[in-house]
Amino acid sequence: MLKGTGVSAGIGIGKALLIEEHSLEYTPVTITEPQAEKERFNDAVKTFCENTKKQADALRISAGDKEAEIMLGHISLIEDPFLTGEVEKLIEGGQCAEAALEQMCDMFISIFSAAEDDLTRQRAADVRDVKAGMLGVLLGIEDVKIGDAPKGSVIVVRELTPSMIAEIKKENIAGIIAETGSTTSHSAILARVLEIPAVMSVDDAMLSIRGGDTVICDGSAGVVIVSPVEEELKEYEAKRERFVREKAELDKFRGKPTVSADGIRYELVCNIGKPDDAAKAVDNDGEGVGLFRTEFLFMDKTSVPTEDEQFDAYKKAALILKEKPLIIRTLDIGGDKEIPYLGLEKEDNPFMGFRAIRYCLKYRSLFKTQLRAILRASAFGNISIMFPLITCVEEVRAGKLLVDEIMEELRAEGIAFDEGIKVGIMVETAAAAVIADILAKESDFFSIGTNDLTGYTMACDRGNGNVAYLYSVMQPSVLRMIKRTIECAAREGIPVGMCGEAAADPLMTPLLISFGLTEFSVSAPSVLRLRKNIASWTKERADEVAAEAMRLETQAEIKEYLSSVIG
Repeated sequence: MLKGTGVSAGIGIGKALLIEEHSLEYTPVTITEPQAEKERFNDAVKTFCENTKKQADALRISAGDKEAEIMLGHISLIEDPFLTGEVEKLIEGGQCAEAALEQMCDMFISIFSAAEDDLTRQRAADVRDVKAGMLGVLLGIEDVKIGDAPKGSVIVVRELTPSMIAEIKKENIAGIIAETGSTTSHSAILARVLEIPAVMSVDDAMLSIRGGDTVICDGSAGVVIVSPVEEELKEYEAKRERFVREKAELDKFRGKPTVSADGIRYELVCNIGKPDDAAKAVDNDGEGVGLFRTEFLFMDKTSVPTEDEQFDAYKKAALILKEKPLIIRTLDIGGDKEIPYLGLEKEDNPFMGFRAIRYCLKYRSLFKTQLRAILRASAFGNISIMFPLITCVEEVRAGKLLVDEIMEELRAEGIAFDEGIKVGIMVETAAAAVIADILAKESDFFSIGTNDLTGYTMACDRGNGNVAYLYSVMQPSVLRMIKRTIECAAREGIPVGMCGEAAADPLMTPLLISFGLTEFSVSAPSVLRLRKNIASWTKERADEVAAEAMRLETQAEIKEYLSSVIG
C-alpha cells in the first residue's frame, strides 16, 4: 500500500499507465544575433499560446468555462510584459532563448515555492508547466499525449500538470496518481471537476508501480494499492458502489434550504479566493460567500492592484452571486502570506507581528483604496466588509471610522454605494474571543476563523511537528472560546458564522448547532455534504451531545465521544 494525499474523492480501479516525461535538456549557447533569437522566442510564445488555446477549448468542453480559464491563465503568464521583457533583456545579453526563459521561470518558481501557504506554492506548478511547454516548443519536442490513454487507465505521473489534464478523455481514466501536488493545485481542482479519483504526493509512485499493474486509487482516503488481492478488489469495488450511491443521495439536497431536522434555518455559504470562485460557490449550491480572501488579488500582481482593478473583481463576484451575500475580508497579509512588493520586513515571529488589520491601519492609503473599491462594488450586490485579526476594540473603531470617511467622500463625488453596508470582524484570536461581548457592540456580525483561533489559543504552530499534537479545534479551551463568542453575539443580536476548516467537520456539527452558530462557510465541494449532515440533527439532540462533550477534559476524549455518537 502506498499513501499520499487524496485530492479528488472516489475509488478508481484500473490498469496503471505510466506517463514518462520527455527530456528537456539542452546545451546553452552564446547568442551573437540577439534580434533573430528574440524572434525565435516570440515565435515560440505564439505557438505555445496557440497550443494552450486548443487545450483550453478542449477543457471547456470536458469541464467548463471556469476550468478553461486555468489554461488561459498560462497564456497570460507567458505574455506578461515583465516576463517577456526580462527574457528579451537576457537574450540581448547573449543568452539563448531556452536559458533566458528558464532563468526567469526559475526565479518565479523559487519565489512561489518559498511561500508558506499552499495556494501560493501551487502557482509554482503552473510556472513549471509553462516552462516545460515553452522549452518543448523551443526544442521541437512534442507534448506528452495523455489523451491516447485506453479505457480503464489509472494515470501515474511524476507531476500532473493542467496541460496534461486538458488532454484527458474523462471516460477513459479510472484514476490519477502523482508523486507531487496538493489539494489546492490547479490539477487537483480539475480532477475534482472531472470527478476522477486522484491521489497526489505519493512518494516514488513511478518506481513502485509498473505499467499494466492493476491499481486501486482511493481519492477519498489518499491510498494506492498496487496488484491488490481478490479480497481487496471486492472490498474496494463495494466501496466504489457505496460512493456512487452516497453521491446520488447528496444530489437530493441540491436546491434545498439548509435546515435542521426540527426546522431551524442556517446559512450555508462558501470560502473563495478570487472572483471566478463565486461561480463555483453557485455551481455547488452555496447560498453565498462567507469569506472572500482578497489577499490573492494582491498575490496575483507584481504591484498593488489599483482601485479600479479591485472594484472590477469585487463587482464581478457580486454580480455572479446575484444578491446572495458576499462577505469581503480586507487584506490579510503577514504570517504565512507574503507579498514581496509590499516590502514586509522579516520578523522573528510573523504570526505575532505586523500583519492583517495592523498593517492596513498603518498604511491607510492602501487600506483606503481597498475600502473604496469594496464600497463602490456594494452598489452591485449584497456586500459586507470584514476586518481580520482583531485583538482590541480600537482596531474595529479605527476601521469603521475610515469606512465612514470614505462614505462621505463617495457621497461628495456622487458615487453610488450601499448606505447600509454591514461591517463585521473575524474572531480568530483568543483576545477577540475573550472580549467578544465588547466587540459584539461594535460589529454587525462575527465570523470565527478556527484555524488561527486554534493556533493562537493553544500557542502552537500546526506546521511544527513537535507541537502539532496540540493543534485541534476540539481542545476544550478552543471549544470554550467558540461557545463564548457565539453566546456574546447572540446577546447583542448579531449573526455569527464560521469560516475555518471546523465548519465542515461533521464531528463539529452538533456542537455548532447547540452553541447557536447561524452561518457555516466552507469550501464549495463541502456544501451538499454539510447540508445533509445538518438535516440529520435536531437542536434538542445537539444540545445533549454538546453538554456531554463539554464535560470531557481532553481533546482526545471529546473526539472519541463525538466519533462514537456520529458513527
